[in-house]
Amino acid sequence: MVINYTLDPLDQQLIELLKVNARLPVVKLAKALGCARSTVQIRLKALEDAEVITSYTVAVAESQSSARIRAMVLISTDSESAPHVVKTLTRRHEIHKIFSVSGRFDLCSMLSTETTEELDTVIDRIRGIKGVKDTFSTILLSAKLDRPE
Repeated sequence: MVINYTLDPLDQQLIELLKVNARLPVVKLAKALGCARSTVQIRLKALEDAEVITSYTVAVAESQSSARIRAMVLISTDSESAPHVVKTLTRRHEIHKIFSVSGRFDLCSMLSTETTEELDTVIDRIRGIKGVKDTFSTILLSAKLDRPE
């Protein structure tokens, strides 16, 4: 249950610092924000309790993770079939994110596979989902910036 919580400028700055490095010690966060360590601790606890901050994570350098083919697949659906398409897509372990989008396509899925052949198979399976009218896919080559949201 998310509690209604209004972010003030200090909360927003704290969150932005954590997006860049969620492992920053409280002392360094306090110094960067120009406030007391206890203030940062209280703010973090409040943000966690209000479920504004839901988790802390680790990012693995590309060279440390297995070589994967990453792709973005745009999907056009019949409007009445969209919920079925999304439900079916969420069952695919290769798909990590699904966004609704405006424009010619209705959905954008982010996925990764071990090989281009596996990617081709996944895209074929997406095209085979009842209600999918069209797809457009592109392979992602490298990330120029990849911060948590």
